[in-house]
Amino acid sequence: MSAFITPPRRIPFFLRVGLWVAERTTGEHLLGPRLLSWYPRAAIGSGILESLVAHHDGRVTERMLKMVRLAVSFTVECPFCMGLNANGWEKLISEDELAAVQGRRPLNDVPSLTPEERLAVEYARLVSATPLAFPHGYGEVLRASFTEREIVVLATTAAQVNYWARALQALGAPAVG
Repeated sequence: MSAFITPPRRIPFFLRVGLWVAERTTGEHLLGPRLLSWYPRAAIGSGILESLVAHHDGRVTERMLKMVRLAVSFTVECPFCMGLNANGWEKLISEDELAAVQGRRPLNDVPSLTPEERLAVEYARLVSATPLAFPHGYGEVLRASFTEREIVVLATTAAQVNYWARALQALGAPAVG
């Protein structure tokens, strides 16, 4: 599968620097960001968004955020996101946990997942559903397990993957990795 458009022949220097950093960090040729360089404001905004990604914050660990990113990627069925967000999964989660995050196993059937991790994955799926809707009283459930800051980290991480999924799917960007 190829994208709907090709990258511009001449990418502005300041965007090439950002692409170089992104590709060196991920170890992947990133067609999606190259496509965004047709509109430099979109490329810069997306680059800034990506540079501010959460890696861990308080009890929201790198492991939990990996699960959130994967849960969103599979919920919205974004091959590009799946490929990129799956990078290094085996260092943080087991195959059983991956199956649960992907929705191939019930979360409650994997005893190694903490209640907070289960809730974070469930929240990521709800944030990624269309239409966006939360069960009555869901805010209280979140506040019982996470601080306000942690809820914002989880919400914005899920929203960030959703942004990339929608933008890259809208451009027809194929999977990586």
